[in-house]
Amino acid sequence: MTQPSPHLPLPPDLTAADLTDLSRNPETALREAVARHPNSPPELLGVLGEHHPGAVLGNPALTLLRLAHPGLLSGWPGETVAKLAALPEAPAWVQDAALRHENILPRLAVAARPGLSEQQVRNLACNAEWQLREAMARRPGLSSDLVEMLATDDDYDVRKAVAAREALPQALLERLAADSHAFVRAVVARRLDLPLPLMTTLVQDEDYDVQATVARRHDLPRQMRETLRSSDHPGVRAAAMQAWSVPGPWLERAEHDPDPEVRAALARRPQLDTGSIERLARDPDAAVRRALLDRDDLSEAAILALLESPESDLRLHVASAADLPDRALEALVSDPDTAVRTVLCVRPDLSPALLLRLSADPVAEVRRGAALAGHPPVEVLKALAADPHPGVRRAAAAHPELQRATSAALSTDPDAGVRLTLAARSDLSADLRALLLTDPDELVRLEAGA
Repeated sequence: MTQPSPHLPLPPDLTAADLTDLSRNPETALREAVARHPNSPPELLGVLGEHHPGAVLGNPALTLLRLAHPGLLSGWPGETVAKLAALPEAPAWVQDAALRHENILPRLAVAARPGLSEQQVRNLACNAEWQLREAMARRPGLSSDLVEMLATDDDYDVRKAVAAREALPQALLERLAADSHAFVRAVVARRLDLPLPLMTTLVQDEDYDVQATVARRHDLPRQMRETLRSSDHPGVRAAAMQAWSVPGPWLERAEHDPDPEVRAALARRPQLDTGSIERLARDPDAAVRRALLDRDDLSEAAILALLESPESDLRLHVASAADLPDRALEALVSDPDTAVRTVLCVRPDLSPALLLRLSADPVAEVRRGAALAGHPPVEVLKALAADPHPGVRRAAAAHPELQRATSAALSTDPDAGVRLTLAARSDLSADLRALLLTDPDELVRLEAGA
């Protein structure tokens, strides 16, 4: 069968076999047209509906297929039925079929729809599957009796969803703040409208994660923050460092905290003074130094201190950063890790003198990296084209700024891969191309003649 254009309507007389064949076409518009075609078989619509639900729902034969197959949607994949049920124009019979589907995805799609009847909302809020009850617990406009009911649900995820609702009654908030599960209490601890008495309760919570959640708040009274800052748990002390406003003496104590988690939290604080940053860059724990890597206000002294880290991945991160000072680049050229020196080669801010040093590196991979530099000096490319390693010479042969004289030398290189790379250049002179057309290697000759 001739493949029709995806921009033209499909012929009305196409058979189910024709349409099934067309559905395998990579053209999205053509597959969507198949999803709209009245002759498409039901099972094919079930597959296409996941990516083209609107087309399937608008298929003129869908109503007839539904009458001919009463359980039509029950046999379709849950992903497809969920996409159909989520469409604003989905009719009631599609929603009903979605609620009866064995896969939970269609039911969740219905639960997320606006405009459900009160009975539908109640049925879903009382469903045996906790995911549906959780979805209803998040639903806006839920009646107060259903909110109360879901706040006592056996599943803590449902109670968490209730705890995140806006404008909860004081009595319900107090109950959720005393919930048996710490995750629920932590959600309460994050509420923007948390009353001060409940803050006091949660500061003294038995669970350290709940205490840490409270410690991150920006509206804690000073006395409560002091209590959390002095906690015997490092996670709580670290969380206290994340507040917007932390007194200077607390920051100084955090810098000398015995636990690296607290010092790492300090290292992430915005507007941290330069002296603290430079001292943290010499911290004995790698986690603290890594916490500094995302900062954009590192001083030259801090960068140089980080380059003394024994962890090569940390130094590699610094080598990839923008706007490094000259002293840092000089230090990186002598880095003991090959990967660090290789990354350094392609930096646009690397001086010609430093690139020249890297082009003489004892490791071939680094020298190859130098051949990938954007604008290397002529003497660098010339040296790399004469490198003892064929892989380096191949990289030099591909460089767009390769000099004509150097190209001529490479055209007789003993390595066929070098000559092949040279033959592939679009700017190759006519005389060199003619020479390579007589190369002893067939692949080089073919490349030169392409």
